[in-house]
Amino acid sequence: MEVLSELQPRAVFHYFEELCAIPHGSGNTKAVSDWCAAFAKARGLEYHQDALNNIIIIKEAAPDYEGAEPVILQGHLDMVCEKEPGCPKDLEREGLDLEADGDFVTARGTTLGGDDGIAVAMALALLDAQDIPHPRLEVVLTVDEEVGMLGAAALDVSPLRGKTLINLDSEEEGVFTVSCAGGNRTECILPVKREPFPGTVLTVTVGGLTGGHSGTEIHRGRANANVLLGRCLRAMSARTELRLGEAAGGSKDNAIPTESRAQIVVSDEAAARAVLGELEADLRREHRTTDPELFLRAEASHWEGTPMDRTSTERAVCLLNCLPNGVQAMSGDIPGLVQTSLNLGILATGAEELRACFSVRSSLGSQKEALKDRLTCLTQALGGRTQYSGDYPAWEYKEDSPLRDRMVQVFREQYGYEPKVEAIHAGVECGLLAGKIPGLDCVSIGPDLLEIHTPRERMSISSVQRVWVFLLEVLKRSK
Repeated sequence: MEVLSELQPRAVFHYFEELCAIPHGSGNTKAVSDWCAAFAKARGLEYHQDALNNIIIIKEAAPDYEGAEPVILQGHLDMVCEKEPGCPKDLEREGLDLEADGDFVTARGTTLGGDDGIAVAMALALLDAQDIPHPRLEVVLTVDEEVGMLGAAALDVSPLRGKTLINLDSEEEGVFTVSCAGGNRTECILPVKREPFPGTVLTVTVGGLTGGHSGTEIHRGRANANVLLGRCLRAMSARTELRLGEAAGGSKDNAIPTESRAQIVVSDEAAARAVLGELEADLRREHRTTDPELFLRAEASHWEGTPMDRTSTERAVCLLNCLPNGVQAMSGDIPGLVQTSLNLGILATGAEELRACFSVRSSLGSQKEALKDRLTCLTQALGGRTQYSGDYPAWEYKEDSPLRDRMVQVFREQYGYEPKVEAIHAGVECGLLAGKIPGLDCVSIGPDLLEIHTPRERMSISSVQRVWVFLLEVLKRSK
């Protein structure tokens, strides 16, 4: 039985629930793309599916709209797969366990993927409907948006005739996004050597953190578990001989990590535990507002690997303490807008290297490049190297936007007040698509989604209802 079957708009929540039954994390989108293709085929709709699993579905204009300009509706198929510690769900193979509680839809123990499953659900509901006025609809559903907008970067836009695009990947009702930061994924890779070291093995854990989206919530100053782990290792190494064995924290570069842990070997267990207790008190005081559940823990471990040698440990600890993280510059043009930031989202070790993976963002290309260079300089100084992927451009504000004007007018009539028209510090695929389609007029909207990219993610039912009504009216007035 469908959990969301009684929610309105029924078609939207029906397709959202169907989507959530299919695993669709970044890099795991074949099944969900095929589901969309089967949907289109069953309804006789034109569709184009590429080797990456991007899919375009086209529905010709409704009667009386044949002469209207086509509208592109765009979202992405992939979601960020995060789960609570101890959650047994295999997000590579299992669907989500949806729940409806009051005004919110959530997923038990995991992220919900409202970012950007709600775009897919709305698009399919529109494509399936027979009684909604609309121009030619060109639905573009990309993949791997959450790991660098890889699908949009490779998308063949030749089937598209539209010059107007409504992106459905925003998370706050009443906010029209019209510009966004560019970014990339930067990996700092440090070679390490290993040798035996006698001592006590401890598992050090930094946990209980709030986390969040590394773009839209980076300005909130929430603690980063990987950064705090580096601080722990540095503090302990000042009191006792310490060797780093393994370190792991976070799984997505665009999510602020909530937990990070390391296997270490120390010569003085008591000293290590004492300094960790002192540091926990300091960190809880520093982050009492943003991360009230923060904890540090040291537990005896039976890890039997070979730790890094003294030099590799010192370099690794230095790297974790010196690499920048968080907000680097605020916009001088738009009050309150983060201009440049980075997030140490993934920390991992292998037999011969340590990897620190960042999501780098800036609305200024020059600052993005400067920040990449800073990471490179620091890493190279310690004997490492950097590599870059998933580079995407900033989406620049368009002074003349008929789409924006129409949407503002509809919003004003529906809601009785003015929407916010703003730039954001998160990546949106509009920038990439605008680079492929000259003169593209874009606006990004969406319903209220809270705490995305965390297991606490939730989507407002009433907001989905209002945004759906709004979208239908915008399409109705598109001729």
